[in-house]
Amino acid sequence: MIITKKDNVEINLDDGHKYALCDIMKGEDIIKYGFPIGKAITNIKKGEHVHTHNISTNLGGKVEYEYTPELSNVTLPEIPEKLKYFNGFVREDGSVGIRNDIWIVNTVGCVNKISERLSALTGAFSFPHPFGCSQLGEDNATTQKILKGLINHPNAGGVLVLGLGCENNNIGEMKKVLGEINENRVKFLNVQDSLDEIADGIKLIDELKEYAETFKSEKLPISKLTVGLKCGGSDGYSGISANPLVGRFTDILSKSGGRAVLTEVPEMFGAEQLLMNRAENKEIFEKIVKLINNFKDYFTAHNQVVYENPSPGNKAGGITTLEEKSLGCVQKGGNAIVRDVLDYGDRVSKSGLSLLNGPGNDIVAITNLTAAGANMILFTTGRGTPLGAPVPTVKISTNSFLASKKANWIDFDASPVLKTGDFDSLALELLSRCIAFANGEETKNEQNGYREISIFKDGVVL
Repeated sequence: MIITKKDNVEINLDDGHKYALCDIMKGEDIIKYGFPIGKAITNIKKGEHVHTHNISTNLGGKVEYEYTPELSNVTLPEIPEKLKYFNGFVREDGSVGIRNDIWIVNTVGCVNKISERLSALTGAFSFPHPFGCSQLGEDNATTQKILKGLINHPNAGGVLVLGLGCENNNIGEMKKVLGEINENRVKFLNVQDSLDEIADGIKLIDELKEYAETFKSEKLPISKLTVGLKCGGSDGYSGISANPLVGRFTDILSKSGGRAVLTEVPEMFGAEQLLMNRAENKEIFEKIVKLINNFKDYFTAHNQVVYENPSPGNKAGGITTLEEKSLGCVQKGGNAIVRDVLDYGDRVSKSGLSLLNGPGNDIVAITNLTAAGANMILFTTGRGTPLGAPVPTVKISTNSFLASKKANWIDFDASPVLKTGDFDSLALELLSRCIAFANGEETKNEQNGYREISIFKDGVVL
């Protein structure tokens, strides 16, 4: 498969790996997706396998960028009337959820087992994590921002905030971060102050259930949906099947007034100019530049090179350099105009595509997307992963082998586009499945009970 006329490699659809379309001289750029993904470190003969043994990255440190707008008007398929609406829950603050669950959010890792016991006894969902104490400065503030995003998430009809009592991020401190709250929707339990924390926890959860039951699902336009975009365990098919398919979905959702959120900043390195050229205006362009350069500074501050990616699994699947991975990764954003740039822990507020600061690490990224307000996450994968967020996590396979082998993980197979090239029809099919999930059908991560969180850290632990 040849992706663009500019390419000097083609993709073997049997294994997802690259092969030279012509003789490539040492030092010459390897072109895929119409852009350089690295340079040849030896002479490469036509038909030869092109991979880690004969390519190196072109990436280095920070670079200079120019704003050259390329706002695309892609023709999109007409959305059938039945796919323009979903059934959701309108909260008192106007936000919209697609679930009406009860969540237990811990201020500190010390109460993880108590929250797990309460979850088992009540059906509320708990999300254990090791943070909330022995942290200083920005790390403590980051924990609080992410937990605030979870507590305020509209998929939760009610939330029990569970604390210990002696932690840095104790309930009193967490309340300062939360500000004004609905006391019917958010309850607090400090277990050191309780004679029987299990009985008290069950009582509070029962009260939260009663409050959540006052909400009834309503027919709402898809403009009310917020969808996170993520890839993990990528392979050589990711950039030609699942990611561009999700990109077409993003374009459809954005055009309909919905919100899409793209994160994994290190997996934008080498493809960032494509996003910068789609910035809505010069101000957004400058925010993207800052987003990229700040994350490169984070790498160099820790004496790490910015191109230490792809992972071993990515390489086994046919991805060679970070540029190649990034050019495939950003396709999840489609051709949508970039309307906003968010910092880690910020909440999505604008329709269209937003970029969210944060690493590519799967569990940190899905937590970040959830805290940003994503109702569901579209998670593409070529290698497979069981990981799930607190919100419905739609696993989209890049290839049919994975879809068949791990049917207990995968919700949607993107591989048919490798044969048909018909992204529009399959994007509408994906939209249909997402509407069904929004309406209450469980994704595989929900069926399996796979809901996990982790929080980005960069400081001292006492």
